[in-house]
Amino acid sequence: MKLVRYGAFGQEKPGMIDAAGKLRDLSAQVPDIAGKTLTAASLSKLKALDPASLPLVEGSPRIGACVGDVRNFIAVGLNFADHAEETNSPIPKEPILFNKAPNCIVGPNDDVIVPKGSEKTDWEVELAIVIGDGGSYIEEKDAMAAIAGFCVCNDVSERAFQIERGGQWAKGKGCPTFGPLGPWLVTPDEVADVQNLAMWLEVDGERVQNGSSKTMIFGVTYLVHYISQFMRLDPGDVITTGTPPGVGLGFKPPRFLKGGETVSLGIEGLGTQTQKFKAYQG
Repeated sequence: MKLVRYGAFGQEKPGMIDAAGKLRDLSAQVPDIAGKTLTAASLSKLKALDPASLPLVEGSPRIGACVGDVRNFIAVGLNFADHAEETNSPIPKEPILFNKAPNCIVGPNDDVIVPKGSEKTDWEVELAIVIGDGGSYIEEKDAMAAIAGFCVCNDVSERAFQIERGGQWAKGKGCPTFGPLGPWLVTPDEVADVQNLAMWLEVDGERVQNGSSKTMIFGVTYLVHYISQFMRLDPGDVITTGTPPGVGLGFKPPRFLKGGETVSLGIEGLGTQTQKFKAYQG
């Protein structure tokens, strides 16, 4: 299934994309694509529905973040071997974890605001995991069963805040609008090989990232297993898993976003995003 949330910010309704690519309303079945809706039992009921029986949504409504009411937005740093190489960083022995503020999440095509005082706002196309049943101490062999689905994330980052302001990565990762998610949450049964998906990002039409999830250092199931050793993963939690090479920080000289740019990105089978970056206006 491809699950979606649509409508005005903060008032999104749940939906499903049918085989013809049309948006169908799920409001009569579930309150939101969030929390307990993402458990295996709930998703199995949605899969049993005939999409043609659901109301067709007319027009072109705004598409919101594909998961709502996110409580934990966990990110993995330096998780692609070729990205670590471009930043002259050693290969991590264990996953590097940090948090993005859950309230930085926006829709896949919403504007992104370059924060006040920013000099080094950067882009990162990432594959995000959305947790289903979750739990603690999940075995790697059971990890896929704990996943509700996958989506595209732009892990927008302010590098000066992240690296030059005292060593806390969260400072440069959770600014308002720094977490576009979507357009869809794609359930695992529709993803043939999550460790072999093409990933790309363009700035003003120039392809700057062109990678694949196959170069991840720590794969999807290992990350779910690993993170669950340190915290309980709840339904609707999001884990964004790192980026391939081609970020602005890796250019020589580095390139950063000032506002006015259009950034487009996508992952094979998971859809695309397009954001207009705008300078903070106060």
